[in-house]
Amino acid sequence: MWGGRFAAGPASIMREINASIPFDKRLWKQDIAGSKAHVAMLAQQGIVTRADAETISAGLDTIAAEYEANGVPVNLDLEDIHMVTESRLAELIGPVAGRLHTARSRNDQVATDFRLWVRDAIDEVEAGLVGLQRALVARAQDHADAVMPGFTHLQSAQPVTLGHHLMAYYEMVRRDRSRFADARARLNECPLGAAALAGTGFPTDRHMTAAALGFARPTDNSLDSVSDRDFALDYLMAATQASLHLSRLAEEFIIWASQPFGFVKLPDAYSTGSSIMPQKRNPDAAELVRGHAGRIMGCMTALCVTMKGLPLAYSKDMQDDKPPVFEAHDLLALSIAAMTGMVETVTFRTDRMRGLAESGFATATDLADWLVREGGIPFREAHHITGRAVAAAEEAGVSLDQLPLEKLRAIDDRIDDRVYAVLTVDASVASRKSHGGTAPDQVRARIAQAKEELG
Repeated sequence: MWGGRFAAGPASIMREINASIPFDKRLWKQDIAGSKAHVAMLAQQGIVTRADAETISAGLDTIAAEYEANGVPVNLDLEDIHMVTESRLAELIGPVAGRLHTARSRNDQVATDFRLWVRDAIDEVEAGLVGLQRALVARAQDHADAVMPGFTHLQSAQPVTLGHHLMAYYEMVRRDRSRFADARARLNECPLGAAALAGTGFPTDRHMTAAALGFARPTDNSLDSVSDRDFALDYLMAATQASLHLSRLAEEFIIWASQPFGFVKLPDAYSTGSSIMPQKRNPDAAELVRGHAGRIMGCMTALCVTMKGLPLAYSKDMQDDKPPVFEAHDLLALSIAAMTGMVETVTFRTDRMRGLAESGFATATDLADWLVREGGIPFREAHHITGRAVAAAEEAGVSLDQLPLEKLRAIDDRIDDRVYAVLTVDASVASRKSHGGTAPDQVRARIAQAKEELG
């Protein structure tokens, strides 16, 4: 490959450290597609003959069939997927294979392959996230009016509905999808034809190859074309954010499945047992999703550190750009599938949720709001009055709606029996009718919109 420049071959350790074929073999479909587009353009421009182009293209089809059937052979001497393919092409069609690399470099070749792979990866993630959203919407619709405690600081705060809680994750995933869509739009420019770093003197048509590979346009600067990995970082940053959302949902399932909460029963398919304690049902799938978020974040950090000090244009450090992206993608796809399965099949114990919502003075804010509305009391004063009422209910061992009127009037004589209409958890959630609120009617309206968004 290096021609006559070197008199001796590389040392064995150089052979090991220099080869990327063990991981970049995953790019074989993109590499074949890029090569076919390139040779078709060379023929169109008269840079190679049509006969040679047809021979090369047919040889590439044969190699693709071999890879599909048997996998990509790992030959460290050939370094990467590009040279493994070119070497096999030479075995199949002879010296004419050498014409394929006219007017391109491995630098623009790998930049193109990697963009194509990341674009495909984004499309896979998009499909997975849509599936998760559908699962969230379906379960939210089932439980649009099921009351549960809403938490701040993991302390009972105000009643909400389970449907509202699940739809919060729908919104998170909606933003995740938008980040991946933005990343896809930015990466959809084709580096092929930038060659090593300076472009080429051959009369190539980069618009033709860009269109053939489904790109919106060719890249506009040859130096940037081969040294840019922003698209990979965009993917990893979007993947990190998505994994954080998945981890939060997983954490809630873990907490909710614990005996002190008892909000959910996780399905057997996503739980494991203990080797010593026969009663255990461990939320291992959710815990692994939570753990994967850390690894995905590590992949993002790894590529940031690799790229942070590289001068233009290509440096060999950039060979290490692909493993973190591949690892993050595999982990994210697995996490999305696991969380989708759990959302679809988990059993929500809504009676337990309601019981805890009723026991934590979660309607205290409703009492304060009533004092403001009906008594004309400034909210800060109403807040103090309500705090005293909560203390009285706590001392009596009852909920606010069970506290006798005389005790409430002893705290403030502006309270009358109309207050009990707002102190139940059902009344509390029903009153939250502001846009985006937890009232069942609001939740159902958002679910209807979500169904339209998902198609």
